[in-house]
Amino acid sequence: MIERVRAVLVTADDTMLVIRRTKPGTPVYWVLPGGGVEESDASREAALHREIHEEIAGKADIIRLLHTMESDTERQLFYLARITTWSFEDRTGPEFSAEGRGEYALEEIPLTVEGVDSIDLKPEEIAHVLRGALSSGSLGDEATR
Repeated sequence: MIERVRAVLVTADDTMLVIRRTKPGTPVYWVLPGGGVEESDASREAALHREIHEEIAGKADIIRLLHTMESDTERQLFYLARITTWSFEDRTGPEFSAEGRGEYALEEIPLTVEGVDSIDLKPEEIAHVLRGALSSGSLGDEATR
């Protein structure tokens, strides 16, 4: 089974970092930073730290596992994390140089239901989870310290 890790990265300004994906022939959509867990990763959290470093040259403090999505072939783990530093210009992930992968643009959106509603965040299930958590306040103080 393929495992992927992604993060809801909360900034010091209580915004969320998302990646806007633009691909030829596909409507624009947004994803959370992250990617595949590799055999060389010591843990899922280590994989997430590696992916955050590759995708946005960032460092984050992982707070907790927020949600898990599973199908017959893939498991995606979504973590809540505080991003401490990032530099999209210094990203190193292999996806940025691959032909035909389209554009990746880092954006900050408000960490609110309205912010999540303002973008087409994929997968829809994590957008739904975030809306619910933001509406109920269950992201709690841990996300906005």
